[in-house]
Amino acid sequence: MIKVRFYLSDGRYKGFEITGHSGSAEKGRDIVCAAVSSAAYMTANTVSEIYKAPAEISDDDGHMKLLLQEDSDELQNLLKGFELHIRELSGQFPKNIKVIYGGSKNA
Repeated sequence: MIKVRFYLSDGRYKGFEITGHSGSAEKGRDIVCAAVSSAAYMTANTVSEIYKAPAEISDDDGHMKLLLQEDSDELQNLLKGFELHIRELSGQFPKNIKVIYGGSKNA
C-alpha cells in the first residue's frame, strides 16, 4: 500500500511524504504507482524548478519526501492541488493508497 502523509502546522501545508508500493500490478505496469509518482514529481519539480522555493526533497525506491523551507500562498495552493489529486486517487483505489495527516513535529 502507498501511504501519503501530509505535514500540516497551523492549517498550512509544510510538505508530504510518500512510502510504499501499491501492489496493484508488477513493477513497470502499476498504474496506481505511476499516477502517484507522476503527481509527486510534478509537485516537487514545480516547487524547486518553477517557484525556486527552498525545500528539502528526497526520493528513493518507494519513498519521496518534500518539506518546504518557506511558505507562500502559491506553494499552499500547489500542495492543496496535490492533496486533492491524491485524495481522488485514494477514492478510486482505496486498497492501494492511504492518506494520512500529521503535524510538522513529524516532519
